[in-house]
Amino acid sequence: MEFVTVVIILTLVEYMYFGAMAGQARVKYGVEAPATTGNPIFERTLRVQQNTLEQLVVFLPSIWFFATYVNPFIAALLGIVFIVGRFVYFTGYVADPSKRTTGFLITFVANAVLLLGGLVGAIMAWVG
Repeated sequence: MEFVTVVIILTLVEYMYFGAMAGQARVKYGVEAPATTGNPIFERTLRVQQNTLEQLVVFLPSIWFFATYVNPFIAALLGIVFIVGRFVYFTGYVADPSKRTTGFLITFVANAVLLLGGLVGAIMAWVG
């Protein structure tokens, strides 16, 4: 389970990085709080941070359930895939919103496997 803990911490560090990048973009492009619009690069950077938070709501319990009921090592590997997917999403979206699809799909697949695997594993443990 230590692998899973490290991956979860790295995911949170990545989220903090995205938050810092949104803050940096806010300053760089002169978007004063509480505004959330005003410069396209800032808006994209902020959207990545917000979307990542939305994905974490699914990711965090799913990786834990998968690790508990299926396999912690595979859960950690899927978590690394999630982290890479979020970074691909970040770089693509900030550069050009039409380039966010690959990162989104990587993230979605990792989350779906973790969630469904955790569900199946929990059901199998419950009935078996």
